Amino acid sequence: MKVNLPRKQTIGENLLYFLVWSAIFLVPVLNSEMVTELHVDIEDLLQAWRRICPYFILFLIHNSLIAPKLLLERKYVRYLAVDLLAIVVIFTVIDSYERYFSTPVSVDDAEAVIGYRKASFTDLALYWNVLLGFFMTGMNAAIKFMYKSMRDEQAMEALQRQNLQTEMDYLKYQINPHFFMNTLNNIHALIDIDAEMAKKSVIDLSRMMRYVLYDSESQDISLTRDLEFIDNYIRLMRIRYDDDVDIRFSRPADVGRKIVIPPLLLIVFVENAFKHGISYRHPSFVDIDIAVEGDRVRCLIANSRHREPAGVKHGIGLDNARKRLELIYGDDFTLKIDDSKPDRYEVYLSIPVLHD
Repeated sequence: MKVNLPRKQTIGENLLYFLVWSAIFLVPVLNSEMVTELHVDIEDLLQAWRRICPYFILFLIHNSLIAPKLLLERKYVRYLAVDLLAIVVIFTVIDSYERYFSTPVSVDDAEAVIGYRKASFTDLALYWNVLLGFFMTGMNAAIKFMYKSMRDEQAMEALQRQNLQTEMDYLKYQINPHFFMNTLNNIHALIDIDAEMAKKSVIDLSRMMRYVLYDSESQDISLTRDLEFIDNYIRLMRIRYDDDVDIRFSRPADVGRKIVIPPLLLIVFVENAFKHGISYRHPSFVDIDIAVEGDRVRCLIANSRHREPAGVKHGIGLDNARKRLELIYGDDFTLKIDDSKPDRYEVYLSIPVLHD
């Protein structure tokens, strides 16, 4: 799975390097010996920058080539060897240049020679330049490790969010085939009873399919819209069953569209009540009560219980619903199932109110 990360960490790292080197190159300009003069001596400024340039070149090589290719790839032994070799080569070349090529053709006295040598790349001995170069690349390596750790942590968080969304989508869309199978069975049974009503039911089903296929793609949906979906479902159920089945649906008169919930969450418990609570041989009931109380949405669904044949499985609907609730709300939800009574099965759900 590919994780697309924002470039803030890379930009922040490059900005840090830019600020540090800008400050280093500005130090000679702000040097007290220069600012006391009426104007900045350009020659002195260029000479100071020449002393800085070897370290800047070493930084560019280390930052763009050595560290990314070796250090961040965990080739530590090779990295140390190449890093040390680059430092020694750069400052050996500079030291050789100072010794053999930088002295003027003619000098009047030793003071002039010393003054000219101070204007060269560096005033330090070779071993001091190597040590300082090694220290500078070490600091660069530490900064790279710090930002790499931040990027890795950011990548892990992004991957976890993607995995979370994938798992939520998987659980949600496992519900959809189960829902359509039950609804199509209802319409199939209705065709033999009332063909005209079956046509109207197909229209209701198309509206419900639109909800499932399009509206449920969003992270949340208005509670009003979800209640309309449940109301359509219950209307289909009323047509299928006779008067021996008592179906009751209590809902808020008007909750507005500011309260939102995850789509296709409540329908799982409604489906479960109809699937396991209705018998063609015995009087049955399904009682659904959904309300908004304070800052929570409360749902109480009760259905009649009947003796089921051995080996009957209750499916994955409730298990998936619980997993989905945990993914969305963590511990901030209540789901209680009461099956202690022989003739009554209850599911109680309480979730926080989300505001659009």
